[in-house]
Amino acid sequence: MREPIKEIVAGLAVAVLLTGCGPIATTGASPTATSPSPSPTASAAAPAQSLEAAYEKVITDVLPSIVQINTKVGLGSGIVFDSQGHIVTNAHVVGQAKEMNVTIATGGPPRSARLVRSFAAGDLAVIKVDKPDGLRPAKFGDSSKLRVGQIVLAMGNPLGLSGSVTNGIVSAVGRTVTEPQNPGSPGATIAGAIQTSAAINPGNSGGALVDLSGQVIGIPTLAALDPDLGGGTAPGIGFAIPSNTATDIAGQIVRDGKVTNTHRAALGIRGRTVVGADGEPRGCGVADVEQGGGAEKAGIRAGDMIVSINGKETPTMATLAEILTTLQPGAQVKVGVIRADGSKQTINVTLGQLPGE
Repeated sequence: MREPIKEIVAGLAVAVLLTGCGPIATTGASPTATSPSPSPTASAAAPAQSLEAAYEKVITDVLPSIVQINTKVGLGSGIVFDSQGHIVTNAHVVGQAKEMNVTIATGGPPRSARLVRSFAAGDLAVIKVDKPDGLRPAKFGDSSKLRVGQIVLAMGNPLGLSGSVTNGIVSAVGRTVTEPQNPGSPGATIAGAIQTSAAINPGNSGGALVDLSGQVIGIPTLAALDPDLGGGTAPGIGFAIPSNTATDIAGQIVRDGKVTNTHRAALGIRGRTVVGADGEPRGCGVADVEQGGGAEKAGIRAGDMIVSINGKETPTMATLAEILTTLQPGAQVKVGVIRADGSKQTINVTLGQLPGE
């Protein structure tokens, strides 16, 4: 999807270069004043200039609200959330750090900051700058109103290049994606993710996905990996947490110091992916059940293997998490289980709510 973007940008550049090269047609034979007819060149250049001006205005307005976050083990991006110095970012950007340095994208000395709270299950976190003077809070939009095809800009600090901006479109909405779990990532499952063609690279995480009205409509979080590229980043496929989710979770952390309502369903188990003799995943092995959780109340036990939810197969823990993100707390589901003795059962479970940690 990157090549079409390059072609569009190249086309706009040509149109701008041609601005003013064509004469303005007039009718000199008549003394009566008439409106000049715009030349084809001028007509073609006008939309390009208008779009270019829109880009420049959005960047001028929003970039001062973007920060670079540096910890002892890495860097990422963040968005100024309010005038008190709260900054929303990804949980995987702050990692295990409790203290970090923050630099505004438009320059200035680093400022010390501390972690307020992380919500690893949603890959969101809030940090607070000790000296918030001069910080400009971003304007957040309503991500539920996004349309496929909208032009968006991704702002952040890819590869440490402070204040970088890339462009693209909203490629899709409502995606459910799961991050790979490793020491640098909590392996979060993101519901309702925004897919975008705007380039997202390491360091962009926690930054802003912005529409042309200058409102933050998402937080760039991860890029798709292409097995055919040796596990490298797939060009033009990135994902962002919707702004409605980010502002809800960040607002709870700022107000209450923690996430009090995740709005996400939970089965109430801890488990792992079970791999068969053929090397293929077979299901989710239950290592433990949470006391008072839906699974325990329904009779699911440690040693069971969950193989489906409402008829949808759950070969891995990631698949199980993705299915649960589409359901609501309090919903009743049919859970397919293989017991330790090999017997198969379908158990009705009332889902609980994912704790806010």
